Amino acid sequence: MADRQYSLLKPAPYHPEGCVYHWLVGRSSRLPQHNLRRCEWVSVDDPTYARYHDEEWGVPVHSDQKFFEFLLLEGAQAGLSWRTILKRRENYRMAFDGFDPQSIAVYDERKFRRLLSDAGIIRNGIKIRAAIQNARAFLQVQRDFDSFDAYVWSFVDNRPKINSWRRLEEIPATSAESAALSKDLRQRGFRFVGPIICYAFMQATGLVNDHLTYCFRYRELSPT
Repeated sequence: MADRQYSLLKPAPYHPEGCVYHWLVGRSSRLPQHNLRRCEWVSVDDPTYARYHDEEWGVPVHSDQKFFEFLLLEGAQAGLSWRTILKRRENYRMAFDGFDPQSIAVYDERKFRRLLSDAGIIRNGIKIRAAIQNARAFLQVQRDFDSFDAYVWSFVDNRPKINSWRRLEEIPATSAESAALSKDLRQRGFRFVGPIICYAFMQATGLVNDHLTYCFRYRELSPT
């Protein structure tokens, strides 16, 4: 999709690029096929971006560590374009101990200052502190529900919500489910988890299938 700025309250028009899935992006050597029909926000002229769409966006996630990766990178993206974060994804992986919430939850001031001076990530103190706080809140959710996976899938009745959008402008910025998730996460101490960020998070992690109906991935990710 066309690049956009992603503010704390995401501006219209909404484009469904505001989240991430797992670390396949940058790892795959395959170039995207040009003859496939994709969501209109995808350009095959950017192979990494096209692979993100083809291999990651909207694939149901059931790994707690991957869920936490999404949460951390979503928070980092606020106010920036997703491409900015995508280019730094592996830097984040190295800086934040492979997105391991147990490691991040015990970061001290020395580690915070080291992250604040790391040119490979977005050096925003508020976002870095939010990542640390979210790791602690994430671990508490795991204790309360046995897994974050069990917790978050309950907001969509444990099955992906399959939408049927034909045009990009039909895709909403939020939903009742993302508002409920946002409210609950905030009550549990999470930060950078507004309804818009939560909806983008749900799209990328496959809780919602918002590929356009003509996109080849829509059919692949929808039940037969």
